[in-house]
Amino acid sequence: MNFQETKLLLIQNGQDALLRAFDGFDEDEKRAFCRQVNSIDWSIFDKRSEERKGGLSPISGLTRREIAERSDEFERTGAELLRAGKVGAVMLAGGQGTRLGSDAPKGAFNIGLTKEIYIFECLIDNLLSVTNKFGARVPLFVMTSDKNDIETRTFFEKHGYFGYPENDVYFFVQDMAPCTDFDGKVLLEEKAKIALSPNGNGGWFSSMKRAGLVGRLKKQGVEWLNVFAVDNVLQRIADPVFVGAAALSGLPCGAKAVKKVSPEERVGVLCQRGGRPDIIEYYELDEKTANARDEKGELLYGSGVILNYLFRVSSLEEIEGSKFPVHRVKKKVPYFDGEKRVIPDRENAYKYETLILDMIHLLNGCLPFEVEREKEFAPVKNASGADSIQTAQELLRKNGVQL
Repeated sequence: MNFQETKLLLIQNGQDALLRAFDGFDEDEKRAFCRQVNSIDWSIFDKRSEERKGGLSPISGLTRREIAERSDEFERTGAELLRAGKVGAVMLAGGQGTRLGSDAPKGAFNIGLTKEIYIFECLIDNLLSVTNKFGARVPLFVMTSDKNDIETRTFFEKHGYFGYPENDVYFFVQDMAPCTDFDGKVLLEEKAKIALSPNGNGGWFSSMKRAGLVGRLKKQGVEWLNVFAVDNVLQRIADPVFVGAAALSGLPCGAKAVKKVSPEERVGVLCQRGGRPDIIEYYELDEKTANARDEKGELLYGSGVILNYLFRVSSLEEIEGSKFPVHRVKKKVPYFDGEKRVIPDRENAYKYETLILDMIHLLNGCLPFEVEREKEFAPVKNASGADSIQTAQELLRKNGVQL
C-alpha cells in the first residue's frame, strides 16, 4: 500500500493529526509507518462497550456429582471426537512474567524446586496425558504477542516442544490495538511508531483468522476449540469428559468453573443476564448479590470461571460479524510529544480491549462444568501470597508432579 492510501486510511479513521507527523518522517520511516498502519485492525474503533441489558439471574450447569454420574458417557463421546481430530487447543500466552519478577514470556517461568520445570512444560504435559491415552492428535495454537513472540517460539524450539509433535504446534501473534489520548487521538510511542497494546483475550479468534489459521483448522476438520490461560498450571486441556459433555449438551460453548471459596473471591462468575449466558466480574457484584444463597446454603453466584472454555467453531463464525463490545481502559502509556519520549506519571491514555466473556454473552447458551479446585485450578499470578508461585507449587505436588 502506498503513502496516499495510508493517509486515506488514517483520515477515514479520524486520525488526521498523524498526517502532520507523517510529513516529517524520512522515506524509511514512512515505509515502516505505513506497514504498521496497515497491520492494525482499525475496526476496533467502530465497536463500543455497551451496558449489559436485562436482569441478573443464576445459571444452571453440571455439578461435580452430575458429571461423575455420567462420566463414562461423556468420556466416550469426547474420546471419539478427539480420535477423529475434531478438537483443537488454544493457549493464550501473550503475557510477560512481570509480576513474577521476569521479563520473559510468562510460560517460560521456571516453577521447579529441585529441577527445571516450566509453566509451558506443565501445560504440555497435561495435554500429552490426554493425547497419549486416547491416541489423538490435537493441534495446539499458541497465541503470543508482539513483545514475546520470537522469545516464545525460540523457547519451544530450545526445549523440543516439550515432547509435543512440532507439526501440531502453530504460533500466531495477537492483534494489537492503537492507544489513544482521552480525546480518541492515536498516540505515537516513538517518532514514527504508533503506541499499541494487545487487544484483550477476546481477540484470540479474530487474531487466528487474520493469521490464516481458522481456514487451516477447518480443513483439518476441527469442530471444537479448547481455549485456556497460560497461567494455570493444572489446566486439564482437551479433557474428554468436558468435550463430551459440551458436545452432548447441544450448546455452542462450555465453561469450566470452581465453587468460590467465599463471596469475596476475586474471580469472574458464570450467570445469566437478560436471559443470555454471561460472566460477571467480581467487582461488579454488589454485596447483597455476592452473598445470596439458595435453599441449600450454596452461593447463587458461586461458579467461578478458571479461563478454560470450549467453543464450537461454527458458532464462533456465526457471531463474528456481531457488534463485539470493546472496553476502554485507562492506563499510563509512554508517548512521543514531537520532540522526545515522555513517561507519564498518571493515567493519560485509553487501551482498547475485547474480552472473552463478551464472546460467551453473544452466544445463545453456555454449559457451566464444575471441576475440583485442587485438581484443576492453580493460577500463577503473583510472586507471593494468594495465587502465587508457592501456592501453585503446593498444588502441583498434591497432584503428583515432581518439582
